Amino acid sequence: MKQKEMEKELTELRQEILAYCSEQGSTETEIGSYRVKLVTQNRKEYDDQKLYETLADPEVWRMVSKTDSAKVASLTKLNVISEEVISHTFAVKTVTLLQVDKK
Repeated sequence: MKQKEMEKELTELRQEILAYCSEQGSTETEIGSYRVKLVTQNRKEYDDQKLYETLADPEVWRMVSKTDSAKVASLTKLNVISEEVISHTFAVKTVTLLQVDKK
């Protein structure tokens, strides 16, 4: 229960920091004795059905089993799956990460 309370508080604090940075129009700032940095990342979110239809080889599909972006990325890096072949099976989602470091 205490952990849930702390996670809720962290989520609220994160939202406040993101709102503050947005108001300031900056991706890096110092607040008190902390340095805050916003980092933007793109993440692929796969469509299970499209990926299954594209990966005709059942052995490859078993390696993936349930779509897991890290597994698909690993299979792509190992050249088991071609990036071009699966390019229509995912959407790119942009996420903002918050990094806080003590000075």
